[in-house]
Amino acid sequence: MTASLFDAYQLGDLTLANRIVMAPLTRNRALPSGDVPHALMAEYYAQRATAGLIISEGTQISPEGKGYAWTPGIYSPEQIVGWRQITDAVHAKGGRIFAQLWHVGRISHVSLLPDGSAPLAPSALTAKSQTFDGKAMVDVSAPRALETAEIPRLVSEFATAAQNAKAAGFDGVELHAANGYLIDQFLRDGTNTRTDRYGGSIENRARFLVEVLQALINVYPATRVGVRFSPFSNFNDISDSDPMAIFSYAIERANELGLGYVHVIEGQTGGTRDVAGANFKALRALFKGAYLANNGYDLDLATAAVASGAADLVAFGRPYIANPDLVERLRLGQKLNTPNPATFYGGGANGYTDYPFFDNKAA
Repeated sequence: MTASLFDAYQLGDLTLANRIVMAPLTRNRALPSGDVPHALMAEYYAQRATAGLIISEGTQISPEGKGYAWTPGIYSPEQIVGWRQITDAVHAKGGRIFAQLWHVGRISHVSLLPDGSAPLAPSALTAKSQTFDGKAMVDVSAPRALETAEIPRLVSEFATAAQNAKAAGFDGVELHAANGYLIDQFLRDGTNTRTDRYGGSIENRARFLVEVLQALINVYPATRVGVRFSPFSNFNDISDSDPMAIFSYAIERANELGLGYVHVIEGQTGGTRDVAGANFKALRALFKGAYLANNGYDLDLATAAVASGAADLVAFGRPYIANPDLVERLRLGQKLNTPNPATFYGGGANGYTDYPFFDNKAA
């Protein structure tokens, strides 16, 4: 029988109501004091609980991991309480939610970091990229290279963030290893010029990733842990001389660890799906768990991907901003609301929790 986008899916011991996933979406709505999630965010996520799985917005694991103003953290007691409001609200609607664990590495600014410290990175190479400091878009600051002896501390911070996610009621966690942030910076030879055991060979560049994943599956069952990659994206000034080689290796390691899913951005982040040298079918074949496809999917593309077995789950990002009831709209073939880019980042309820639901009775 051909699989449908609207079929239930068994992710380890979790039953997902359908194969539609709400992708992580940075919305910059956390409280400016303490980067704490709050009731408005709980309303936003609960509105979208009909997704088979919600992956939370990127959530920094430590004050050093922050790269943008007003993004939530998961390292303080207040943040855990704030997230608990959200997971309770999603669960009350029958939904499932994973926390996306995030360290931005070099994609930050000194004004956002403790005591004006430099961003952390595998190597002291400044990105040609910008971030939002709470007032304007600004060039990212020059990073400092992590000492080898510091890396176990970062692994421990990821583990603690997973423990905090469990305390906050999340069903699982996704490791953000995409889009030019810290773990992606270690993986790629364009940003990792280290000469220690975390640099050079493919095995060495993937070592930090593997150590973090091992730490996460010591907290959650492996099937409740996912990882996000963007193998062929150049987002945030990231590059590699042989993406198929490094990401084939990374996905093989994720498979050996028994992870629940790999979440793959197919093509340029938020851009074209057609990238020279990309072979997503080959990457998908390396992983025996769920393959979560992302980037530019609409109903037709997603239906075909699931029916053919090219994907087990499909992530929708921007459509979820303006369509809290996206699953129902797709199921019924209804027109989607158009999002307002002016309200994507920061602000209150406007452009966040006030998009209309489809009126089934009127239809």
